[in-house]
Amino acid sequence: MNDLTENIWNDFHKELKNFIQKKVKDENIANDILQDVFIKIIDNSDKIEKATSVQNYIYAIARNATNDHFRNIVRNTDIENKFLPFTGEETQSLNTTIAECCIKPFIKQLPDKYQVALTKSEFENISQKDLAEQLNISYSGAKSRVQRGKEKLKELILACCNFPSDSYGNLRDTEDENCSCT
Repeated sequence: MNDLTENIWNDFHKELKNFIQKKVKDENIANDILQDVFIKIIDNSDKIEKATSVQNYIYAIARNATNDHFRNIVRNTDIENKFLPFTGEETQSLNTTIAECCIKPFIKQLPDKYQVALTKSEFENISQKDLAEQLNISYSGAKSRVQRGKEKLKELILACCNFPSDSYGNLRDTEDENCSCT
């Protein structure tokens, strides 16, 4: 730290901190901004030496640094708001749209017994126990039918759309348009 910066620190740092803290209402943030102010003071020491009023110059730096802080908050809030997670209603709407346009056409290609099992258990929210009663089959039979239906559905989708998967069978992200179904 040069003599000018040290003198400014000794003479003004408490006043500058109070000035900043009145605006931001948080001591930690005020300390951060004060640090930024002194970095700018160090970077601009040659201009400060030539200034007619050192006090006015450093208060202008403090005011600008405080305004920058609030601008960054607004900018970050805008960015965060653009990427807010979907609400429950939006998620449900999206899931319904995906099911209607993407999944149901594949389900319609399955044999009837799997179509019925998947449609009732997955889209009509009927429990597998109730499904077993409706279809007049055992509970384990209903579970197996739903599971086999899901496997056959997966096979149809993968046969249509060649998506890469990892060693566990999980689909990996891809930039390629590998689906010939659309």
